[in-house]
Amino acid sequence: MVKETKLYDQLNIKPDATQDEIKKAYRKAALKWHPDKNKDNPAASEKFKECSQAYEILSDPEKRKTYDQFGLEFLLRGGAAPPPGENPFAGAQGGMPGGFQGFDFGGGMPGGARTYHFTTGGGGPNPFNFSNPENIFAEFMRSSGGGFGGDDDEPDISSFFGTRGGMPRSSGGRTRMRNFPGGADPFSSSGPREPTPDVTTVERALPLSLEELYSGVTKKMKIKRKSFDETGKRTTTDQVLEVPIKAGLKKGSKIKYKGVGDQEEGGKQDLHFIVEEKPHPLYVRDGDDLIHTIDLDLKEALTGWKRTITTIDGKQLNIEKGGPTGPGTSDTYPGLGMPVSKKPNERGNFIIKYNVKFPTSLTAAQKQKLKEIL
Repeated sequence: MVKETKLYDQLNIKPDATQDEIKKAYRKAALKWHPDKNKDNPAASEKFKECSQAYEILSDPEKRKTYDQFGLEFLLRGGAAPPPGENPFAGAQGGMPGGFQGFDFGGGMPGGARTYHFTTGGGGPNPFNFSNPENIFAEFMRSSGGGFGGDDDEPDISSFFGTRGGMPRSSGGRTRMRNFPGGADPFSSSGPREPTPDVTTVERALPLSLEELYSGVTKKMKIKRKSFDETGKRTTTDQVLEVPIKAGLKKGSKIKYKGVGDQEEGGKQDLHFIVEEKPHPLYVRDGDDLIHTIDLDLKEALTGWKRTITTIDGKQLNIEKGGPTGPGTSDTYPGLGMPVSKKPNERGNFIIKYNVKFPTSLTAAQKQKLKEIL
């Protein structure tokens, strides 16, 4: 017969629960009420704290034994177990343990908000203070390897935090503290809460043709995202994102989506699409300019040639030169290149370069004729 069942009730288990049952119950409750999964539910932080504090006591056989015999207040006070038959609270007025004048139950006697704070040193030699709920959960993950691999309907904790080995993943760079109403940390009974890592950012390449980057387009991208439902079960869902590509966008540009990726410790991952340019058979892009290269044999370069060139927007350029055309020379046609993304009414240049192909060998007669001509 236990003195009270308050902590067992918080984990929804019976007082005769085994350690495995306590662990499974805590895992389910912690995943359900973790603040990173319930940013729009302020009450979840208190629920998470309650189940973590219950687990901290019930998972320790000695603390659990003391709790079962004498109750939570006696354990928190640090009172030693009294001789058989003696009332452990006999030394205090009204049946409360001595030194409990400053004990705050968060809105009344136990059964209310279940928030415990001490303002007295009149307790026993070893008063018990709850650990930070996040630390309790992290230690739980260490000891369990991040999950139990048990029932199929139970979520894998390591997948919730995107970890290897069950430890919460920390993010490189900045960290941030979660904001709570009134500036109060719901875990303040154990001191300030540790910083919550920023969510990670996933980058995904988005290859586009020059024609798509010239005219602008909306691409539909299908992604898979992992999250947890209200029962804590891991789920995978498909989502189609419409990605707008602005005319003139350059390679390396990022198109950012916030909170559309997998669920992890800091929240939901951000997704960045990185623009890549597909190789084009006719043009090479240089900033806002487009470059096209014409190959000429030596005879054409010396005596003249003509070509019809198509621009990126489908216009035909008839180019004719009477020669000679020097190797490495070029001509520039303004306003026929790529759109300038920040100035939609402007375009870059269309540059035509000339590559002269020299013969790999000449006969003696050919050399003589060239000497006579040149």
